[in-house]
Amino acid sequence: MSPFKIFFFAALLAAVFSFSAADFNSDVNVAWGNGRGKILNNGQLLTLSLDRSSGSGFQSKTEYLFGKIDMQIKLVPGNSAGTVTTFYLKSEGSTWDEIDFEFLGNMSGDPYTLHTNVYTQGKGDKEQQFYLWFDPTANFHTYSILWNPQRIILTVDDTPIREFKNSESIGVLFPKSKPMRMYASLWNADDWATRGGLVKTDWSKAPFMAAYRNIKIDGCAHINGRSSCSPSSSWYTQQMDATSQARLRWVQKNYMIYNYCTDRKRFPQGIPRECAPSA
Repeated sequence: MSPFKIFFFAALLAAVFSFSAADFNSDVNVAWGNGRGKILNNGQLLTLSLDRSSGSGFQSKTEYLFGKIDMQIKLVPGNSAGTVTTFYLKSEGSTWDEIDFEFLGNMSGDPYTLHTNVYTQGKGDKEQQFYLWFDPTANFHTYSILWNPQRIILTVDDTPIREFKNSESIGVLFPKSKPMRMYASLWNADDWATRGGLVKTDWSKAPFMAAYRNIKIDGCAHINGRSSCSPSSSWYTQQMDATSQARLRWVQKNYMIYNYCTDRKRFPQGIPRECAPSA
């Protein structure tokens, strides 16, 4: 087995089986769901449920202007068609910024679709979608958002799946001025989530449930108009090294199923500027 594969599988096993205590009680509020979101095990586990009446969600107590947030998630098992499980950052207002992980459910035996997007000033249209190289319903896996002034890096079990660089120098918007809060939710979106809405939610399988644990937030807390963070935070200046770039290419070659940068039907006048190789 090659050194890269050995390193990859070691990282995967470590992410699945390691667990350090984290307290949802101190970091988040269950924001909606009328009791369908529950903090359990002395704050170390949070479950969200969805039934025909409502889904549920939670959010961080603090806003952040840059940071790195890790979350272990176990997705809805079985027939999850029509459901969407999320973990994302979002600012307030009509011209919001947002960084998304959205897990689109599917029929039993079919793979989940991991949908990602980046919004700046209320404008998105930067979707990339992936299948995962494991069953995300069988165990907890770690999903991470790294957001610093120069780039956004999305990782799964420490494997990067997407990098969105700050390309303001060529006129591309980048989220860097609005503090964002962390959100997570489980909700019904059977009008579009599974095969474009062709497969509807089977409510006989409800309630659907997703579980979150081991939240880790290392960010620049934004309070009373000011942000503060440790100057030694490695994520603040983190870049993609050669190993990370190789792992990113491996994921995008084998597991990417949609990339807005290659959708010439959608962008007949030319691909977005940030998609150029030199961007």
